[in-house]
Amino acid sequence: MEEALETKGVDPKLLVRLLGYLRPYAGWVAFTFLLIFVSSAARQAGPFLTKIAIDDYILPGDRDGLGLIIGVFLGLLFLQFVVGYAQSWATSMVGQWAMRDVRAQIFACMQRLPLRFFDRTPIGRLMARNTSDVDALNELFTDGVVSMCSDILTILTILAYIFYMDVELGALTCAVLPVAAVVTFWLQKKTFQAYRVARTRFDHFSASLQESLSGIEVVQLFGFEGRSSARFDEGNDRYLEARVQSTFYHSIYFPFMELAGSTLLALILWYGGGEVIEGQIQWGVLVAMLQYVPRFFMPIRDIAERYNTLQVAMASSERIFELVDSTPEPRGGEWQADQLRGSIEFDGVSFAYKGEDWVLRDVSFVVEPGQSVAIVGATGAGKSTIISLVCRFYDIQRGAIRVDGVDIREWDVQALRRRVGIVQQDVFLFSGDVEHNIRLGSNCITRAQVEEAAHSVNADRFIRKLPDGYGYQVGERGASFSAGQCQLISFARALASDPDILVLDEATASVDTETEMWIQEAVEKLMQSRTSIVIAHRLSTIRNADKILVMHRGQVREEGGHDALMAQRGIYYRLHQLQYERTGDGS
Repeated sequence: MEEALETKGVDPKLLVRLLGYLRPYAGWVAFTFLLIFVSSAARQAGPFLTKIAIDDYILPGDRDGLGLIIGVFLGLLFLQFVVGYAQSWATSMVGQWAMRDVRAQIFACMQRLPLRFFDRTPIGRLMARNTSDVDALNELFTDGVVSMCSDILTILTILAYIFYMDVELGALTCAVLPVAAVVTFWLQKKTFQAYRVARTRFDHFSASLQESLSGIEVVQLFGFEGRSSARFDEGNDRYLEARVQSTFYHSIYFPFMELAGSTLLALILWYGGGEVIEGQIQWGVLVAMLQYVPRFFMPIRDIAERYNTLQVAMASSERIFELVDSTPEPRGGEWQADQLRGSIEFDGVSFAYKGEDWVLRDVSFVVEPGQSVAIVGATGAGKSTIISLVCRFYDIQRGAIRVDGVDIREWDVQALRRRVGIVQQDVFLFSGDVEHNIRLGSNCITRAQVEEAAHSVNADRFIRKLPDGYGYQVGERGASFSAGQCQLISFARALASDPDILVLDEATASVDTETEMWIQEAVEKLMQSRTSIVIAHRLSTIRNADKILVMHRGQVREEGGHDALMAQRGIYYRLHQLQYERTGDGS
């Protein structure tokens, strides 16, 4: 992949798309360019005023006229200050507005991406795109584009002053431009290619770092520090190698430009001095030229810097647009309902996360409205996959899934998910207070409903004891709570939305016996009025389910009530016996 990046060039269409973020602020951009033009004209007038002062006032001995020139010069300095301040403020504001739009677009895009995308993309890589890559665009919008335009206008302004004073000296000055341009673009192209490789390596390095920090407990528990450090050092060294290569090309450029500037200055002094001696030009022209030559090369060097900023932003924008252009999650059809009856039907469903590696094979079953169905089976049998498909987190390859008799592909995805409440085994709590984690920002859920849901699942037994009750601030990922407390909050979250279909995915796997008793007490009441799907390894928790589906290698191998399945002496019977032998509980 890195080799492919080295051969690609800068795409003009990508640059146009990148600059498209400035379109909503076209008026401010135009105002900024007007300020740049005024600032460039005022800033480069100094040497020309020097020429006038020498030729028209100093050599003739006109002291009064010299005072006038000095007054004009001071006035231009004040104008530069005012215009420079206005330009800096306008540039910064336009850049920040554009960056706000970029961040909003990236976040909105990630909100619409399917789970399949996150399955194959490390979170650390996405974080790098939202931090370092966005920061590169920020530098482009707030400094790069405007400064590059300012530098170009500065060069044109200097050339205009030089040509006005003497055409031959202007032509001599322009002769150096092609050489400087060729060297600039060649070296910067090499720098850009190296930087793109560096950005790719940084993404992998960042993802590895994020993973190591997220799993620091496991690293320390298993004495994995040495191998983790070695992995970090490998990624760090590879990133350093790419950055050193880009720095090598970048460092050659400035000595070359200094050499070119000194050479041009010598040529101007030699040629212009001869012209002064022969009386072809005035002394003031030569003095002004000796001031303009260093000024002429300063914006050229700056353009190289801005061009490097542009290249960095281009490399980052490629990655951002790759994310933005990712295929969003299907929004589904137009079918919606304020309330579901709760029937679910799987009709010959086959599904694979990748290729032909089937996780479900020709799965068929029916869940009647208000019925409680338990799904059991060994790890990897496809139990959790069924839940994901009911919520249409993934699209099936074969068969059909119907909710209330309507094909799931005809349902509006958001409308369907609003009527399904899921309690997962691994609970994710967000930063904020307890009430926020139950409501999840929904304006449709009142404080009274939050408290009622918490009371129904017995979560209020520990919430009431917290220092601020429902206003207690939850630590990152619920670090301040036990696994059982997180699970109870997850139950309250699901029930507060008053779902028509309740899904419990190993919901009691991580709780203690007392907490499980609290949950079971609430769940039994809640299942009476809802269609419920329960996934559990502990068969004792689902023996009262209306129907039990036994999954084995992606297929429904057995179906029925607890007593009927025990009488079959099949897979369910063997699972029950294994748990009985392990726990010694045959009740």
